[in-house]
Amino acid sequence: MDSSKEVSLEIFPYIRVYKDGTFDRLAGFEIAPPGLDPETRVESKDILILPETGISARIYRPSSASAATKLPLVIYFHGGAFIIASIADPKYHASLNALVAESNVVVVSVDYRRVPEHPLPTAYEDSWAALQWIASEEAQCEPWLRDHADFDRLFLVGDSGGANMSHHLAMRLRDDVLGERVKLSGIGMIQPYFWGETPIGAEKADPGRKAWVDNTWRFVCVSDKGCDDPLINPFADGAAGVDGLACEKVLVIVSEKDILRDRGRLYYEKLVESGGPAEAEIMEIDGVDHMFHIYDPSCEKAKRLFKRLASFINSDGEGHKKETVE
Repeated sequence: MDSSKEVSLEIFPYIRVYKDGTFDRLAGFEIAPPGLDPETRVESKDILILPETGISARIYRPSSASAATKLPLVIYFHGGAFIIASIADPKYHASLNALVAESNVVVVSVDYRRVPEHPLPTAYEDSWAALQWIASEEAQCEPWLRDHADFDRLFLVGDSGGANMSHHLAMRLRDDVLGERVKLSGIGMIQPYFWGETPIGAEKADPGRKAWVDNTWRFVCVSDKGCDDPLINPFADGAAGVDGLACEKVLVIVSEKDILRDRGRLYYEKLVESGGPAEAEIMEIDGVDHMFHIYDPSCEKAKRLFKRLASFINSDGEGHKKETVE
């Protein structure tokens, strides 16, 4: 990091931007290699899925996986406010090893391009292109996917910004011809990154954190609609809402101390009101903040989060359901 240059903007703990246009990421740049995780016995490898843009993915599978039994296929989108993190981030790598071990699934973690080098909606377009790749013959011929993945049990799962993108992908499938080939079994949304100009719930009592999220989004997405841009506020005027969401069931997970929690609750409530997916479920976790399961995937509440996701992916659903974890 260059301390001699003049800073024009700092969004701690994500990024420091200098007046000459350069920047330093402040987190999320560490690298963990793929391979066999000795603790969870989950295997992973990196592959290039979109050569034209250089987009790669990290595929995970249980080491015990057999070609005789096909496993649910999870497409995972990491968080990081669209600014930091990657598929090789050690915290995400450990978290996805834990998720795969608990859920007995195959995961494709997508390495979409980030702000500021690639302004939005690049991350959304990369994620859409990854979904198109999943529907291609190339994906179905990839050895780990061909031998172990059940393409008829397809889930989108993401945390924070990744959960946001999962919503938008499902809405896009509603209207695109790709929706005829890609049938989503469900979406798992962990602490989804939704927001809005007008504060709701706990945002009213915490103007400092409200302003921080406002400023972060306005840096991430240059828009005359600010925090009511449809990318961040699916219920703003002119946004598509959740009507016709192209999946069978949705699980929303929120955390008590997360400033984003009331947006996740609102999303769940709107799903129920819309009469959309037959099964809309919400899990509320007491005493923890945003992304706690990424920072400490071995803690007891993170383990319960992974168990809940595993149940969601592997069960036939239970209709509308609320659950609180203390």
